[in-house]
Amino acid sequence: MRDASGKVTRIVGIAEDITELQRTQDQLFRAQKMEAIGRLAGGVAHDFNNLLTAIIGHAELVLEDVRAGDPLRQDLEEILKAGQRAAILTRQLLAFSRQQVLEPRVLDPNALVADMDKMLRRLIGEDIELLTVLADRVGAIKGDGGQLEQVIMNLAVNARDAMPAGGKLTIETANAELDEAYAHSHEPVRPGPYVMLAMSDTGSGMSEEVKARIFEPFFTTKEAGKGTGLGLATVYGIVKQSGGYIWVYSEVGKGTTFKVYLPRVEGVPEARPARPRPVEPARGTETVLLVEDEDMVRALARTALLRYGYQVLEAANGGEALLQCERGTEAIDLVITDVVMPRMSGRELAARLRRLLPKMKLLYISGYTDHAVVHHGEIEPGAAFLEKPFTPDALARKVRAVLDRS
Repeated sequence: MRDASGKVTRIVGIAEDITELQRTQDQLFRAQKMEAIGRLAGGVAHDFNNLLTAIIGHAELVLEDVRAGDPLRQDLEEILKAGQRAAILTRQLLAFSRQQVLEPRVLDPNALVADMDKMLRRLIGEDIELLTVLADRVGAIKGDGGQLEQVIMNLAVNARDAMPAGGKLTIETANAELDEAYAHSHEPVRPGPYVMLAMSDTGSGMSEEVKARIFEPFFTTKEAGKGTGLGLATVYGIVKQSGGYIWVYSEVGKGTTFKVYLPRVEGVPEARPARPRPVEPARGTETVLLVEDEDMVRALARTALLRYGYQVLEAANGGEALLQCERGTEAIDLVITDVVMPRMSGRELAARLRRLLPKMKLLYISGYTDHAVVHHGEIEPGAAFLEKPFTPDALARKVRAVLDRS
């Protein structure tokens, strides 16, 4: 401000604390970054699943024809092992991108941790002390028991690797009420009742730079060959797909704590269903129309179906499939179609085929999971679905099950 002579007599300024705004913007940026990486990871996994379907499937078909003791068997078995390891990696990518199949049920988190006690002790080794602090009357959660066990295992492995000279791993459960203030400072948390699962180690800890990237797929601080960089990415994806949140607190030289918050639910925890015993896939003589734009996947599926006795018609896209049906030279009992194809999706093709073949059975196949394709409206809920990579045996079982369904 100036006086009558024009001389500056005072300065007026306005200061605004943008710390909170900057923190919120940083959280939003990280969330958007993880979302973009997730979409990329899901797309890569889809493409790899097509390749792995052909690799694993053809190896199994050849292996069936090779006699015991033949030197080729060992080479084929190694191909299968490599393909199956690669399939595990693609499943981890799908977990990170929240596109895997979950079988949610009501669970007791204390029982989940207690049931893993012996396995965790073997996993972390004798030089690490395992302490469990399980709260009384902790609430129930809803999730896939197998996937949540994977979360605990991956976090335990991460803790073990941070304590090469030994230390302590503490697992805690507790009820938690996340209020508006907590949600505001931890975007994108929604306030409400949760169950907290915390895993704390006394290891080397992490710097802020490392902490900012730990959930990114393929990011690792381990030396080459010691890890894929997918362990914590898998944890992140499973927790997010289960409707929860995960936060990490760490100090260099003091240790790290991961806190997983899963929504608390009403209901009685359910027992884990027993796995059905595998049976020999039944053969058939029905006519199958196979629609798949990937040549290698279509060739494998055709070979497998012919081996199990089916009559097979082929189409590389929706247009060819419609022409096959319009010719009407053979009655078609089942249509197997990929979900994502150029020009015409599997769902659109199915809708048009039903006008020509009202009694046909339908089986979708895709490198994405059924949860993902249903969520994005690619197929109708409850439709028969087989996820890639699949084996000839798995395809035969699914085809027989769909054909026998009333």
